[in-house]
Amino acid sequence: QVQLVESGGGLVQAGGSLILSCAASGRTFSSVGMGWFRQAPGKERNFVAAVRWSDGETYYADYVKGRFTISGDNAKSMVSLQANSLKPEDTAVYYCVADTEVGRTWSISEVYEWNYWGQGTQVTVSS
Repeated sequence: QVQLVESGGGLVQAGGSLILSCAASGRTFSSVGMGWFRQAPGKERNFVAAVRWSDGETYYADYVKGRFTISGDNAKSMVSLQANSLKPEDTAVYYCVADTEVGRTWSISEVYEWNYWGQGTQVTVSS
């Protein structure tokens, strides 16, 4: 069973930065890609960023594009998210995700696409 463990969340002032990290616990695994979702209180879980290992392509939600950067190491089953210029609306629980099932399409912004999820790490941005 794949277990994803996030770290790096915390409290930061608006305009500040954080680095979120995610690693597989116990063993590495083969995946199509890894990424991040987030969920603010009372809101749906939303896509943030993803990386596809086959070509290194990265994807970002419009609301983080230019501020967040995803990177990772497929061989180590690790992914990180550099979050800069943080805003109070970035406050949420951030979840690491992995997709280990090859399909005809890759609907990265859809929750159902990702079959492994971490427990989440809280990011709070104060104004």
